[in-house]
Amino acid sequence: MDDESLLGGRYRLGARLGGGGMADVYRAVDTRLDREVAVKLFRSGTDDDGRRRFAEEARILGGLNHPGLVAVHDADAVRGELYLVMELVEGRTLADVSAAGPLPPGRVAELGRQLADVLAYVHGSGIVHRDVKPSNVLVSHEGRVYLTDFGISRLSDAVGRMTSSGVVVGTAGYMAPEQVRGVGVSYPADVYALGLVLLECATGQVEYPGSGAEAAVARLARSPHIPPELPEPLNRTLREMTADDPEERPTARRCADLLGGEATETIPVVPATQPATPEPTRVQPVPAAPAGRRWPWAVAAGCAALLLVVLAVYLSLPQPATGPALPPVSGPPGVARLPDDLTNLERLVRG
Repeated sequence: MDDESLLGGRYRLGARLGGGGMADVYRAVDTRLDREVAVKLFRSGTDDDGRRRFAEEARILGGLNHPGLVAVHDADAVRGELYLVMELVEGRTLADVSAAGPLPPGRVAELGRQLADVLAYVHGSGIVHRDVKPSNVLVSHEGRVYLTDFGISRLSDAVGRMTSSGVVVGTAGYMAPEQVRGVGVSYPADVYALGLVLLECATGQVEYPGSGAEAAVARLARSPHIPPELPEPLNRTLREMTADDPEERPTARRCADLLGGEATETIPVVPATQPATPEPTRVQPVPAAPAGRRWPWAVAAGCAALLLVVLAVYLSLPQPATGPALPPVSGPPGVARLPDDLTNLERLVRG
C-alpha cells in the first residue's frame, strides 16, 4: 500500500472500534513505528465548533500524562480530515461492562478509586472534564480504567454555562444540578457525574433515564436513590458525591481516598488532663453536744484519763528481778549444817 492510501501518509486504518456524535475510532497501524494505535477520525464536514473541539482535545491531552489517560501520539488535519492518534487500549467501555448487570460493590469501589484518581490529576491541572459518563470510560482487559473524550473539557477559569452555539454542554443523564440550572460549572460537576456513573455500575440501572430534557430536570425534583444495602464506604461516598450543593461534595482526591479505604476521619484533639492538686486534709470539727447531754461525756472522759495515768505509773515502776528458787538458808554454816540442807532438799524434791 502506497503512502497516499495511508492516513497522513503513515497510519493504516483497520476495524472500527466505536464512535460518537462527531467522530469514529479505528484500530490502526503506525507503519513508521510498526505498532498498533487507535485513530479518532472526525467525520467529513465537521463544523467550526467540532474543529474547536478537536483542537481543544488535542491540546489538553497532549499536555497531560497519567496512567488513567489515553496517551496522544499524534494529531493533524489532512485534506480537510481531522484525526487524533492515540494509545490503543484493548478492552470495552464501562457502558458495555455495566450493561451486563450490577457489579460487586468491591469492584465498583475499585473502579471509582481509579477514576477519582484520574479526575484528581485532571483537576489539579486546572481542567474540568464536563462529560464524565460510562461510554467515556475504557476498561482494559487487565481491569485498568481510562478516562477519554476531552472534547468539551475546559480550563477551570474558562468554563461557561454554554458553548458558543448557546447549548448547555454535557450528557443529560449525568449532568450535575448546577449544569441543569445553567450556573457556574467547576470540579464538583465532575464528581457528581462520577457518582452517578458508579451508582449505575452498582445497581445496573441508569438513575435518570429518559430523553435529554426529562433526564436533566429529574435530578432537580429528587436526589439519587442510594440503595441502603450498599456497604460502606461506598454508600456514604456516593451520597456525598451526589449532594445537590456543590460545596458539600468531596474533592476527587478525597473520593479516591474514601473509595480506596485510605481516608482517616479527623479526631478532635482533646487537651491533656492536668493532674489535680490535692487539697489539704481538713479535719471536720466534732459538733458540740447539746448542753443537757454534756455531763455523761465529761465523766467518761475523766475516767478514761485516770485509767491512762494509773497504767503509765504502773509501767514506769521497776519490776523485781526473778531468779531460780533456792532452798531456804537454815542452820549454822559449814559441815554442821549439812544434815539440815539435805532435809530441806528432800522436802523440795517431794514437793
